[in-house]
Amino acid sequence: MGYTPDTQVLFPQAMDLVDVRDVRVARTRPQTVPLPGEVVLGGGTWLFSEPQPGVHGLVDVTTAGWEPWTRTPDGLRVAATCTLAELAAIPAQPGWSAQSLFGTAVDALLGSWKIHRVATVGGNLCLALPAGPMIALAAALDGTALVWTPDGGERRVPVLDLVTGVRRTTLRAGEVLRAVDLPEHALTARVASRRASLSALGRSAAFVLARRDADGTFVLTVTASTDRPRQVRLPGVPTDVPTDVPTAADVVDAVDAIGDWYDDPHGDPRWRRATTLRFARELRDELAGGAA
Repeated sequence: MGYTPDTQVLFPQAMDLVDVRDVRVARTRPQTVPLPGEVVLGGGTWLFSEPQPGVHGLVDVTTAGWEPWTRTPDGLRVAATCTLAELAAIPAQPGWSAQSLFGTAVDALLGSWKIHRVATVGGNLCLALPAGPMIALAAALDGTALVWTPDGGERRVPVLDLVTGVRRTTLRAGEVLRAVDLPEHALTARVASRRASLSALGRSAAFVLARRDADGTFVLTVTASTDRPRQVRLPGVPTDVPTDVPTAADVVDAVDAIGDWYDDPHGDPRWRRATTLRFARELRDELAGGAA
C-alpha cells in the first residue's frame, strides 16, 4: 500500500479488514471527506469487530482536533469524536438536570469501561442500531446533528430523523457527522428513564426516556424496542399539579400507536411492547409529581 504523511500503516487490530489498503489521517476538513470505498473511522469498536466487504480505506477523524464537548449559548455541543467516557465525565452544569441521563446512556452500552474509553458518540449514532444508547440520549434531548457535506457546506437534521431504520441513516455519500447540539431547554428539563434486557448485562431490548419541559410538555422517546427512535410529545402546562400532566392512558395510547415493535434474538416484539407500555406509564407517573 502507499504511504504518505496522510496515511498510516495498518495496526494488528485492523488486520481482519482484509480489503483495506490504507488509513488516511484527517487533520483538515477536506481530508475528512470519505472517498468511494472509504468509511469514516472513529473509535472503531464495531468497525474492527467483523468483516467489512467493499471497504478499501478508512478515514481517521479522531486526529482532526475536535474538542470533545463545548458549552454554547444555546446549550451543549458534543463532537462526533467525543468518547462515551468523555461524555459521562462532563462536569455537572448548574441547572442541567437532564445531564443525569448522560451516565445512564453510557452505562446502557453493552461494553466494558475499555470500550467506553474508545467508542464515540458519532460512531454509535451513525451505526444506527436499535439499541444505540447515544441515539436514545440525543433524540430524547431534541439533539440536532451537524453534518458536513462534501462540497464544504453543512446541514442540520434532528437526530430523531437522522436514524431511519436498522443500520440506516439519512447521511449521504461523502457526508460526515461533525457534532450533535443539545438545546438548553431540554438540558434543564426534568427527566427519567427505564431500560430492560433479557439478561443483566444484555443488549437493550427497551430503552425509554421521558422529559418534562418547563412549559409542561411531556416527551417520551422510545428506542431499542423499535427499529428506529420514536417519540411521543404531549402538551402540558408549567405547573407541578399531577392532573396537569397528560393522563397515563393518554401516554400509553400514544405509545401503543407506534405499532412496529422490533423483533430480534434480544426480545420478542410482544414482550417489548408490553415492557415499553409499562415503562411509559411508570415514567408518566414519575414526572407527574413535584420538583425532582
